[in-house]
Amino acid sequence: MDKPEALEGSAASREHWITWLSYGTLFGSLLLAVVTRGVEELPKRDLGTTAAVTIVTALWIAWWVDLHPAWRSRRGLMLTFLVGLLGLNVLLVMCSPLFGVFTWTGYIFLGYAVPGRWQLAGTLPVAAINAMSQIGGWSTIADEEDGYVIYLAVLLCNLLIASTMTWVTLRDERLADTRVRRIDQLAEANAKLAAALQENAGLHAQLLVQAHEAGVHNERQRMAGEIHDVLAQGLTGIVTQLEAAESHPDERDRHLAAAKRLARESLTEARRSVQALRPQHLDAARLPEAIDEVVRGWAELHGIRADLTTTGVARPLLPEIETTLLRTAQEALANVAKHAAAGRVGLTLSYMEDVVTLDVRDDGAGFDPESPREVTEEGGYGLRAMRERLSRIAGTLEVESEPGAGTAISACVPAIAIGGTA
Repeated sequence: MDKPEALEGSAASREHWITWLSYGTLFGSLLLAVVTRGVEELPKRDLGTTAAVTIVTALWIAWWVDLHPAWRSRRGLMLTFLVGLLGLNVLLVMCSPLFGVFTWTGYIFLGYAVPGRWQLAGTLPVAAINAMSQIGGWSTIADEEDGYVIYLAVLLCNLLIASTMTWVTLRDERLADTRVRRIDQLAEANAKLAAALQENAGLHAQLLVQAHEAGVHNERQRMAGEIHDVLAQGLTGIVTQLEAAESHPDERDRHLAAAKRLARESLTEARRSVQALRPQHLDAARLPEAIDEVVRGWAELHGIRADLTTTGVARPLLPEIETTLLRTAQEALANVAKHAAAGRVGLTLSYMEDVVTLDVRDDGAGFDPESPREVTEEGGYGLRAMRERLSRIAGTLEVESEPGAGTAISACVPAIAIGGTA
């Protein structure tokens, strides 16, 4: 059984109980009046009149409450019912004060006719009738010398008890209504929370998918950069040395030896890239020494003067940052060898407080930065690869060049030390 059905069942049971209580006390009072007719202290009325008033009262309750249950929610009709009932109660008490056993049910019917705290005011006429029955009827009030005093005293006692009980009942009903509203609000809040949790679960799943896709995309870019930096550069150098060996037979042995050395280095770097390890040059050396080794090897291989200058206090950086700077130097030198036809190259590695920069300048042919080479099977991926690699560690790349005036590139990365912050 759900909550509304339970409440309706409880209300129906209560109405049924009130109906039987009212009829039972009414006809029970009539029976007491009949049985006690011989008691001299009790006022005597015609039995027919008493029975008639009793039957009219029962019919009054049946008509307004039992035969028309929908009227119970209509305050105006119930107020008419209550006024009539109170009038009949007065007649019943005048017939016999023993009908006080019944007249107290007027407190129960107050809830039908009078809303909220107005029930406290409605206890007055009910208490007045009950007080009259308790002191022996109207004759006691009229005939006794201090009858009115006694009546007022009993009335005050009835009012005190009735108003207190009514106030407690109203308070309990108000608290019950408050609890029901809070339960409804909590149920509504729980429903909204469940919906929000379901929505968040969907968003979380969507974010996981997007993060996975972004990770796959970044990893593809990283692998593309690794393949370009390691395999493409190595193979390009090997091809260059083999072509030089064919073009210059007298230096064939030197070019073949250089090609073999490039092949071994490229193979080693390819294996390390696949295993996501640091470049070979950084395994046993710090970044300035590693770049210097690359510069000297490149200068010896291509016969072009290349110098490295380090400024600032060199310090160990995160492996990702050092690897990126080393790859940038390798890519810049490879571009010089392929495109610049330069006679000299200068590299400057600068350690500053918050950033580390790598500048590469050559005196070669230069190019128009507004019209970079397109990416083809023959090349054109260098600058793009450098920018993508630097962007992954929040770095930047600046390029300055013009035809016939050489080229200068500047890579800037955050100086995040191992175990520290920028």
